[in-house]
Amino acid sequence: MSETRLPASFDENDATDPYRREAQTFAVLNTDMAQRVRAFGTEERLAAGAQLFSRGDRGVDFFLVLSGTIEIYDVDGKHQVHIVTTHREHQFTGELDLFNDRPVLVNARVAEEARVVRVKRTDFRRLVTAEPDIGEIIMRAFILRRVGAIRHGHGGVALVGPANAGDTLRIQRFLTRNGYPHRLFDTETEQADSFLNCFKLTRDQLPVIAYSGCSLLRNPTNAELADALGLTETLDPTVIYDLAVVGAGPGGLAAAVYAASEGLSTIVLEALAPGGQAGTSSKIENYLGFPTGISGQALAGRAQVQAQKFGARLAISRAVKSVRCDRRPYTIELEGSTEIRARAVVVASGARYRTLDVPNYSRYEAHGIHYAATAMEAQLCKNQEVVVVGGGNSAGQAAMFLSRTVACVHMLVRGPELAATMSDYLVQRIKASPRISLRTNSEIVELDGDPALQHVRWRDRLTDDSTRVAAANLFVMIGAVPSSEWLAGCVDLDAKGFVLTGHKLDPLHPGFSPYATSMPGIYAVGDIRSGSVKRVASAVGEGSVVVQAIHQYLATN
Repeated sequence: MSETRLPASFDENDATDPYRREAQTFAVLNTDMAQRVRAFGTEERLAAGAQLFSRGDRGVDFFLVLSGTIEIYDVDGKHQVHIVTTHREHQFTGELDLFNDRPVLVNARVAEEARVVRVKRTDFRRLVTAEPDIGEIIMRAFILRRVGAIRHGHGGVALVGPANAGDTLRIQRFLTRNGYPHRLFDTETEQADSFLNCFKLTRDQLPVIAYSGCSLLRNPTNAELADALGLTETLDPTVIYDLAVVGAGPGGLAAAVYAASEGLSTIVLEALAPGGQAGTSSKIENYLGFPTGISGQALAGRAQVQAQKFGARLAISRAVKSVRCDRRPYTIELEGSTEIRARAVVVASGARYRTLDVPNYSRYEAHGIHYAATAMEAQLCKNQEVVVVGGGNSAGQAAMFLSRTVACVHMLVRGPELAATMSDYLVQRIKASPRISLRTNSEIVELDGDPALQHVRWRDRLTDDSTRVAAANLFVMIGAVPSSEWLAGCVDLDAKGFVLTGHKLDPLHPGFSPYATSMPGIYAVGDIRSGSVKRVASAVGEGSVVVQAIHQYLATN
């Protein structure tokens, strides 16, 4: 095997690259901190060449280097070794996988005979909790290391297929939103014949995922991909959790953080990726504490790590089919016939994107129609005309974000103005932007193109005049419908399917909570709750406050 010392994409002039922030990404603990770490582990001597862990291992330990060196490395498909970093005195190994049971993404070996402190996984959790100053350094380093791995593709997978194909986009979104490193090889622009011949593939079998050496997944479902990459927790049907949280949006993650930090055994069940609809927002600028804004994905990623830090478990790509309300503890049935049991349940399943009533609409879903505007979509639309439909904050944020890279954003609103449904700061920016053309009293009437979307036509609802533009990307942000089908027959819903809360409670459910449903021990927070304020901050508030009521309920059951 040959070796390289820097990733091919490393740019020493790029200040945003986490690998350049060595003091934080590859932090060095001071002597006092190193001494305190010793109390949680055991000292060992390791010979040069010893393998500490390999990619795919689960449950690896944390190592603090006292002397010698440890190399962290990756091996690509050509069996070339890439040295990510070399840990020296008072530096430490590890990445976000130490906070969960997922497989590690990289390898570690002893380069020079080393003396280390090995901290077992269970003791590592005690370390970061009991020593908050050390825990803060470790947490920041782990987050930056994952960002660096995503940027440079370390420990990731190769996604091979046409970049604009629906399934390629689906898989890429899934990997991106779950923070899993990957590289896209666009078979429309890159030479793919040698790859296809090597694996005896035809173009109609694309996209494929190449992982773990020569393993291939041919157009996997999200669940198949999550299982293959170890993105989900191994679920034990015999375990009874104190709390099951259905949905990993802001409300669900907040409930998980507070419940786990207060000692409740907690599991979060998420059908796609952490963040919910908020996770697709390019930038949230009115969330308290982030004056320059934060992307929904970044906010969700931090919350996910925070919940896992306190011991919450997260099951990704595990859609809930139903909940049995006729027995205690509650039994939650997941797709694939898996069941989870919990004494209390927080419903935070949010809502699904609402679609347009336009002929051929379903034909262009995943072939030009989008429900989020992130960096991935912005790259697809670069220098093109795009259409954004919607008058709420999500649509406004998308229009502003896309306007930085596209030729023109046509923003369509059914009503006469934006002010009634959008924050004023966004309204003013949209009106001032030379790249955004605001069309009020307008609605889409026609989509066409073969095989993907190529043209969009809308009409003015007052004059009946129509406009047709060459646009291959349509962003639909017109609200959502509740994801509450799995609750049918269990809790009371309103006429639109949102969960009714604030019920007067029976003796088994002492106290009053505005988030209590008609079924004792089941609560609802966030967008799924009838009458809720559809804002990230309110969902986070509800998720954190509901835990107090859960404690009261569990204390009597």
